[in-house]
Amino acid sequence: MGETESAAPEAARQELSADVVCVGFGPAMGGFLTTLARGVVNPDGSTAVESRVAPGLPLQVICYERADDVGFGVSGVVTRARALRESFPELEAAQIPLAAPIAEERVLYLLDPIGASRRSATLRGADRLLRAARFALPVADEALELPWTPEFLHKRGGMVLSLGQLNQWVAGQVLQTGAVQIWPGTPVSQALVEGHAVTGVRLVDQGVNRDGTPAEGYLPGMDVKAALTVVGDGPVGPVGRQLDEVFGMPEGHHVREWAVGCKMVVDLAPDRPAKPGTVLHTFGFPEPEIFGFLYVHPGNVASVGIFVPSWFDCPARTSYRYLQHYVQHPALQRYLAGATLRSWGAKSIQESGRRGEPRLAGDGWARIGEGSGSTNVLTGSGVDEAWATGVQLAQGVLELCRSGKPFSRENLEAAYVARRRGSWVEAEGRVAERARDGFGQGVATGLLGMALSGLTGGKVSLGPEPVPPHERIQGVEGWYEGRIPAAEVAALRAECARSGRPLHDALMDRAGWPPIACDGKLLVSHQDALLLGGKVQAPPGYADHVVFLRPELCKACGARTCVAICSGQAITDVPDGVPAFDREKCVHCGACLWNCSQPLEDGSEQGNVAFLAGAGGLHSAEN
Repeated sequence: MGETESAAPEAARQELSADVVCVGFGPAMGGFLTTLARGVVNPDGSTAVESRVAPGLPLQVICYERADDVGFGVSGVVTRARALRESFPELEAAQIPLAAPIAEERVLYLLDPIGASRRSATLRGADRLLRAARFALPVADEALELPWTPEFLHKRGGMVLSLGQLNQWVAGQVLQTGAVQIWPGTPVSQALVEGHAVTGVRLVDQGVNRDGTPAEGYLPGMDVKAALTVVGDGPVGPVGRQLDEVFGMPEGHHVREWAVGCKMVVDLAPDRPAKPGTVLHTFGFPEPEIFGFLYVHPGNVASVGIFVPSWFDCPARTSYRYLQHYVQHPALQRYLAGATLRSWGAKSIQESGRRGEPRLAGDGWARIGEGSGSTNVLTGSGVDEAWATGVQLAQGVLELCRSGKPFSRENLEAAYVARRRGSWVEAEGRVAERARDGFGQGVATGLLGMALSGLTGGKVSLGPEPVPPHERIQGVEGWYEGRIPAAEVAALRAECARSGRPLHDALMDRAGWPPIACDGKLLVSHQDALLLGGKVQAPPGYADHVVFLRPELCKACGARTCVAICSGQAITDVPDGVPAFDREKCVHCGACLWNCSQPLEDGSEQGNVAFLAGAGGLHSAEN
């Protein structure tokens, strides 16, 4: 099964047969199912591609989604929408709630108005120069608006979207065809692997205790057998990671670069109207390594958030508190003064791009979307690319079905992988492949490396190959050396253990970050945020999906980065040294998976955290 085996004993399992079974519903699966549904049924409703498991009927296609609704996404999106418009040539932004055509794009370098961020001497000197020259440069509200933005960063002609609303809209289009079944609230625990082939999937067991042992009402997860299993469960999805473990990654490929995107959806104040389609990209604050954004939707609604990357070495990298400082920056307050929080969410993002591409197809299976390495790390674009990979697979599947060929590795590589290799997704992904390597040596080197990669078509880049995330995470004492004496760190650690206060908050306070003055509107406590715009819910009868594999490694850890990064405060420190996990607070962002500083074994790239299939999470369709 992968990282950890279910504690439930083997029992008789129900079986269901389908032609195609799909795991996860996001942009990639939306592209796949949209294209496939149009091809398996003729315009008059008659069968175009006949099922092998139900002769006389169209291809039997089932999609299982972990979240309780396909619209419970957690991302505001700005995209060129090339692939989406190819699928829907008559698409207008007004057809999708919270969507708007891009009206303007700006890039801001944010100065530190507080003086608490950890900036190099070079950056501090640059900040002083910018402030001194503010009358001659476009510097206002502690921000420099870049006078020129590289073409590769622009999304001209694209759209601002709510990923949750896009998913709901696409699912509606797909279900109207009657050719596909979509089952939300149905986590898949694993792929069924027989030899070198995948023969379907197994749904999670229900009626179990937190450790997976059977309880009253135990119901073994059903086995769904299919000729083709399509995996689009994202970068932290358990099925995709299982396939990586079973079949291995291609030589030279690895997933070592990550970010957690943490964001709010807000109602802007009536006296702060903003033009729908306004797009701001920012860097420099709250820490130089943290990028941010603000997208304006129709109805005076905005998405605002930050990306906290794995190459930000601070062990106290708490995304929610950094987000609260971010929205108070004077340049953001132009828009956000008087705003009210509607909802909030977080998501892990695979930042390795094409270098993180796994094996794309094998006997009876294929992979699409972000978990297949489709994200463009130079342009910061993922939705359009993911959609395109789903379309490419569906075109290949229809070709194989019409020619009566099986879903073998060779056939899928010819029908799907070859299409992908010949597409713009591949061409642009190769340009971007090494674009972010420079960030391993600092922010300035990283930005210069991105510019060089973009301007030279990927021929020039800076920096060495990235190392596994756990090799970058410093201990608390090392990170704060020169700012907080080791003895004081020890005293703060002991005080927080007694009081139950998060250590990362105490460290940020001591480092000079001001306390958050909650106003009950835009600035609310972390726990209150979990109740806004759709409460976090975790139905009973499922096993914990976050498991700490070797307790002795947790007890030896001094960084506790999994606690700091946890988007919902679902992971907390306890006296015995092994963090506690609360399913009722987990938003399924998956950040704990790549924020473990303890490798499971020497030389291993896997940390001590297992992130398994689980139910529940945020209930918000507007994110």
